[in-house]
Amino acid sequence: MYVSLGMNLQPGPWGGGNQFGHALTNYLRSQGVKVSFDLQAPDLDVILLTEPRPNMKISAYSDKDIGKYLLQKNSHAIVIHRINECDERKGTTGVNQRLIRANTCADFTVFISSWLSQLFLGHGLKTPDSRVILNGANVAIFNAQGYIPWNGTSKLKLVTHHWGAGYLKGFDIYERLDRMLSEPAFRDKFEFTYIGNVPDNINFTQTKLIPPQSGVELAKSIRSHHVYLTASQNEPAGMHHIEGAMCGLPLLYRESGALPEYCQGFGVSFTAENFEQKLQEMMTTYEHWTAQMKNYPHTAERMCKDYYHLFLELLERRDEIIKQRQWWRKPVWLVRTLLP
Repeated sequence: MYVSLGMNLQPGPWGGGNQFGHALTNYLRSQGVKVSFDLQAPDLDVILLTEPRPNMKISAYSDKDIGKYLLQKNSHAIVIHRINECDERKGTTGVNQRLIRANTCADFTVFISSWLSQLFLGHGLKTPDSRVILNGANVAIFNAQGYIPWNGTSKLKLVTHHWGAGYLKGFDIYERLDRMLSEPAFRDKFEFTYIGNVPDNINFTQTKLIPPQSGVELAKSIRSHHVYLTASQNEPAGMHHIEGAMCGLPLLYRESGALPEYCQGFGVSFTAENFEQKLQEMMTTYEHWTAQMKNYPHTAERMCKDYYHLFLELLERRDEIIKQRQWWRKPVWLVRTLLP
């Protein structure tokens, strides 16, 4: 099998999509799969479109590039579009429609959460077939070895980490928690650490700030805390809370986006209206949730196996899938694809 991943993989701290790319590349190669990151080879079996916007640093090629490849070089490659982004996540406009337009070239679509799937289908995306494959973290790095649970008497240490600094990452709650910690009633019970980038207009006074980290360094920092907090809004999936859970920390998570899909059963959920109450609930139920974390299922190995088996499944149906393609019947799309 020859697979092209449409990603310019980045070293060091980066977003969740980049971590996905590294994990899948390593797994596929361990299975004897040939992996490239371009459309040069004339004999690709699978093309995974991950970021069709060429102005994005992680994008290796666009849907237009894939269309030209299918029309001019190799029409037998199966195209899978992995959708992991949406306008709702950052308060942008145009991203959803751009991804829907890019999906025209795809034979199959993978969503990273059921929430995201329902969102795009509701926006009018029409894909030949689709599946939800949930994200997962590398257990060799993100694990509970060295994690020391809270003793019930010291301060309860909360932590979160984000690469992106968009306000919808949860800064309404993180700012509120920072203000709460200025009050002795909370400061004597809790600590909060933020790892990563923050918006320019955010000035924490009670929160410990740590620059972006990745890999073993990040896992070690997470494990030095007791509870993982995520207040992200409209999160398509994310990796941050997965990494926190894999390190053994119970989750205090917002009821928004895909977070309940990934976090339910492994911590306490909250809304903007009941955050303080739920923070106290986490303190009283901490021991129960700590015992559950060993069962957290979202590993990179599970995720990569799901993609690998999907590739095999689609290749078994290659002839049938190619016959069902509709894009060649869309003259506007064909013209846009072939124009310089």
